[in-house]
Amino acid sequence: MMLEQMISSEEAMLLENEYGAHNYHPLPVVLHKGEGVFVWDVEGKQYYDFLSAYSAVNQGHCHPKIIHALVEQAKKLTLTSRAFHNDILGLYEKFVCDYFDFDKVLPMNTGAEAVETAIKLARKYGYEKRGITPDKAKIVVCHNNFHGRTTTIISFSNDETARKNFGPFTEGFISIPYDAPEALKQVLDNDPNVIGFLVEPIQGEAGVYVPQDGFLAETKRICEDHNVLFIADEVQTGIARTGKLLAVDYENVKPDILILGKAISGGVYPVSAVFAQNEVMEVIRPGQHGSTFGGNPLASAVAIAALKVVEEEDLANNAHVLGQIFRDELTAFAKDHSLIKLVRGKGLLNAIVIDNSEESNLAWDICLQLKENGLLAKPTHGNIIRLAPPLVMNKKELYECISIIKDTIMQIEKRVG
Repeated sequence: MMLEQMISSEEAMLLENEYGAHNYHPLPVVLHKGEGVFVWDVEGKQYYDFLSAYSAVNQGHCHPKIIHALVEQAKKLTLTSRAFHNDILGLYEKFVCDYFDFDKVLPMNTGAEAVETAIKLARKYGYEKRGITPDKAKIVVCHNNFHGRTTTIISFSNDETARKNFGPFTEGFISIPYDAPEALKQVLDNDPNVIGFLVEPIQGEAGVYVPQDGFLAETKRICEDHNVLFIADEVQTGIARTGKLLAVDYENVKPDILILGKAISGGVYPVSAVFAQNEVMEVIRPGQHGSTFGGNPLASAVAIAALKVVEEEDLANNAHVLGQIFRDELTAFAKDHSLIKLVRGKGLLNAIVIDNSEESNLAWDICLQLKENGLLAKPTHGNIIRLAPPLVMNKKELYECISIIKDTIMQIEKRVG
């Protein structure tokens, strides 16, 4: 079969089912094209994208400036490995270090790779700068975290679906309740081998769980008091998604290690990055960590273009303004519609909590109806619908989407009685 051959949605789904591993449960829609806030299926139906590839496509689908950078660089040089220098990596590294105000960046490809890199970096810093006994360093994480699905990362997850039958697991992690600074303090007061606190400023996969105001600033202070690294995983919350460039900016917190991915490339190419100041990053030396594709010329050119779009189009402010409208409208609507228990989020990272159990199919059924009505979203944790459109959305489009969501909820209410 030629790749250019158009196939139906049914044919495409059958092929995936037969030849692909069954590690995802996607909505029954087969997408063929994307532009801005819209995607089209193979039959030509248009949808609003309200997932943005889990916040990778903050700049909108196929942003022309990012695609131009991709094409132009692809014509010249795509990959050298790090065995040699190339003429754009240094420019990219300076650009992103200035952009996020850090001394050094370690470029990688995926969010999970970046988290693994941050863990290795923190441990090595602990042994070489803090004097922790070899192989005793620990990192504190939070319940209901989602940092990826590598063996090390699922070792400190409490998601049994991600963990079951994948052991034995990696040691060296302590899990505490999210949004509980006192729990962090208690651990750090009693365990001198803790070197890092790895945290999502907002827990996205857990259902867009927003912590109490002051949580980030207080945990950062506790880390400083105990000489522990504050490691912020902003793979999903970063790059303007929550209404600021970084979600930690709401509390003026400067991470000791910052993890970014997804929208750092606008969803055009796999790019991730770990940032730190010189004191931390200098513990990594030649041969101790790397990636064949990490920092490749194509990724570097794409990421520069993608981050320029965020700044030039003021996407953080747009997310802040539209997010407030979104939550206000749906919170008011929820008062008269018991199907919605709660609306929460920041910027354009939001969730509707459906008044039902996690075992129910109701949120899935709502997402199926949303699809029929021209909007794509996906449940998480059974009864929570995550809603995160591209940040290039305008007010007119947002209000159209709010209407679709309201109409869909009312349709489902009539159906379930």
